[in-house]
This record gives sequence, structure tokens and C-alpha cells, in this order.
Amino acid sequence: MTDTPETTATGGGASRFATLTFERIIGAPRAVLWEAWTAPALRAVWASPSPAVEVTFLQAETGIGGREISLCKVEGEPDRRCDCLWLELEPGSRSVNTDVVSSEGVPQSSALVTADFADASDGRSRLVVTVQLSARDGAMEDGYRQGFSAGLDNLVSAAERTMLLRREIRAPRSAVWNAWMNPETLPLWWGPDGFSCRTKRIDLRPGGAWVFDMIGPDGTVYPNHHLYGDIVPQERLGYTLLWGENGPKHADAWAAFEEKDGVTTVTLGMVFSTAAEFQDAKGFGAVELGQQTLGKLERFVAAAR
Repeated sequence: MTDTPETTATGGGASRFATLTFERIIGAPRAVLWEAWTAPALRAVWASPSPAVEVTFLQAETGIGGREISLCKVEGEPDRRCDCLWLELEPGSRSVNTDVVSSEGVPQSSALVTADFADASDGRSRLVVTVQLSARDGAMEDGYRQGFSAGLDNLVSAAERTMLLRREIRAPRSAVWNAWMNPETLPLWWGPDGFSCRTKRIDLRPGGAWVFDMIGPDGTVYPNHHLYGDIVPQERLGYTLLWGENGPKHADAWAAFEEKDGVTTVTLGMVFSTAAEFQDAKGFGAVELGQQTLGKLERFVAAAR
């Protein structure tokens, strides 16, 4: 881990300029790291620098010209608003965004944030983040240094327990989305080959839930509870996985949908609650089972056309 500040203060102390550089080596492929850095659902997992800081996302649009607006809340202090504007996105290689922080309507700092991604040894990846900061005072500079360092440590942890699946489906995005977000069709294809779903209740809206049993080929029942959060029609959905109805949290998950030339790419990701759960899931073949689930979605969409 390398965090290197280079600071220059202007005359009179009215403002303060600094270049802060952060480097991390992550035990995850670059594709996973890129998703951890850019996917709104994953950014929400690692954004808070400490348990004392609550980060609430008001808007999240990852794309050139897209905006991300969040509030940082600390008990006893005024809320701080962060406005991010994405300027450049080269998947898996580089991102550039502006970052403006204000409190009670008064700007506190602005920054240009550049993130560079590269492969490292043994399947790991390397992230270098450069922050060119203009702050009202040194306290904001210290806050950026501490906040970014802690946030990137969280990012490393999240990326290293993230499972990422992708599948290209030769169908319009609307058809794939409708198969996923229709309460009558979702249970028909969800789950690996040989599994079926028995729904107790289903409400596919922000704040809604799907409580159901997955039934294996041998009759084993696996209780599930999905809690739905952020949903942007035909673009993405985020949900939380619980072990059975109102059970312990298993993972944060999201699905994203992109269409090009009549082909829809579905990205399904899961950030497991602990590294041990991630390793257990890999051990029992969750990647293969997840791909089977997406394969059933592909076949369902093809049959419905």
C-alpha cells in the first residue's frame, strides 16, 4: 500500500492545492476491480471510510457525463455533499472524474480524480489513484487523504470477495429486463439447472422483497430472501441476499444490462459478506451454478420471442 501526498499552499492560506497519490494491489482480476470501482451497487458497499460515517447515494449514473451525488453523515456534524461527474471511462484501464465537496451549500473542495488499472502478478491487479485537490484549508486535505485511504482499503476488501458473472444474450435489452423483472416469469428460470423456485411473496420494486425456496434436484429446500434497493429500469438493479426470510445477510448483489447491436450483456455480481463465505461459494461451484442460471435466462428469453 502506498499513499503519497505532494502539497503546495497558496499565499495567505485562502486555498490549498495538493496532489495525492494512492496505490493498492488487489487480489482480484482487473475486471472485478473495475466493477468495484464503477458499479453503483459496489461503490455503495465500500464508500464509507468508517462505521461512524453514513454514506447515502442520491443519484448514481456511471457513464461519461453521468453524475453521482452522495451525502456523508456524521453524528453531530453538518452533512457533506459530494458531487462526482464522470469525464472519462476506459473499461478496465482508466477513469477520470471530478469531485466537489460542499457543506450547507458552501463548497469546501474540488478535485480531479484519475484512476489507472493494470494487471499485477498471480492474477492480482493494481490500482493507482491520483487526486489533484483544491481545498479551502488543510483540514479538507487531511480529510481527503484519510478518507480516500480508508475507502480504498474497503475497496480492496470488497473486490477480493466479489464474484462476477457475464453472459451475452442475443435479444433486446427490454426482453431480458422484462424476463427478470416480471414477478410471474422470474421464478420460472431463476436458479441452476435442475432447480425450481417456490415463491412465498414477491414484490420487484425498490424496498420490495422476494421470499422463496429454491428446491434442488434431490428435493433439498434452500430458503432465500432478496431485498430490493436501487432499480433503474432496463439498466440495473441492486438487492441484498439473506439466508432465509429475515435471516442473516449473505451478500450484496446487482445485475446490469447493456445492449449493443441487438445483443444484451448481462453482468451479475455478488459481494459476499465475508471472505470465508466467498471462498465457500467458490468451493461449491457458485460460478458454474451462476452461469447455469444465466443460461436458463437466455433460453427463457429465446423461447419467449
